[in-house]
Amino acid sequence: MRQMEKKKWWKVLLPVVLAVNVFVVVMILVSARPDDSKVVLEKEERFEAVEIPEEVSFANEKMPIERFYVKEALDRELLSNVYFHSQTIRYIKLAPRYLSIIEPILKEQGIHEDFKYLALAESGFNPRAISPARAAGFWQIMKGTAGDYGLEVNAEVDERYHIEKATYAACKYLKDSYKKFGNWTLVAASYNRGVTGIKRQMNRQEEDDYYDLLITTETARYVYRIVALKLILENPEKYNFYISEGEKYPIIPTTDVEITGSVSSFSDFAKKQGVSYKVLKDFNPWLRENKLTYSGRKKYWVKIPQL
Repeated sequence: MRQMEKKKWWKVLLPVVLAVNVFVVVMILVSARPDDSKVVLEKEERFEAVEIPEEVSFANEKMPIERFYVKEALDRELLSNVYFHSQTIRYIKLAPRYLSIIEPILKEQGIHEDFKYLALAESGFNPRAISPARAAGFWQIMKGTAGDYGLEVNAEVDERYHIEKATYAACKYLKDSYKKFGNWTLVAASYNRGVTGIKRQMNRQEEDDYYDLLITTETARYVYRIVALKLILENPEKYNFYISEGEKYPIIPTTDVEITGSVSSFSDFAKKQGVSYKVLKDFNPWLRENKLTYSGRKKYWVKIPQL
């Protein structure tokens, strides 16, 4: 009988003991939590529309954004680049290094500085850029066009990859194009489609305004993309890109060294200049082989970085 009573007593007491233990554990956990007033909730990420400036221009030529289809086309390219964060941040970081080379040449040649963004749209600041159509370099110049504008292209040397020389060649092309169109916006479009291609559509449609030409999708978006890149790189903070000067890639000083004879091995040549073969080729992507046959009819200089 007593054993029965003891069993009943434990049946009553056991749940109470368990409840007390649970209560104690809960109190310990609650007391271990930080003060609710100190808990900071992360701000919810938001994706917003991009503000279109009231006035937009390319090479001092007004973009007619009062036309709804023009405004929407620019909006498309701004959205594409503003929300392609990794790529656009890289463009901003690379800009000082390469624009410091391109800008003085454009100014010297009388080409509006906005065309530096055409080079960006063409190559993405990639000195070794090459298209499926085999256009090459910063300015994406075709082999035939390169020959027309004095650039050497062969198995050992391809000056389409020489930033300075290719920029001079591009300037000549742009000025020749301007003589035919008298309008820098059409000049930019013709850089993508070709002078003949643009002229054909102008004659067919009896239209001389780029913004009212019905042309291939790539060319139809081309000028808008250039302008979108211009707007972002000129005022990155407006589009929520906060890149400090210290975060941008530095301009690397270089020394020009003349090649005075044939080079049998640029690997050996690089070592004599105190740099690796990789670094030599990175700063001189126009050298296409490990050797150079020197005829004496033309002088070559290579850039040696001061590391």
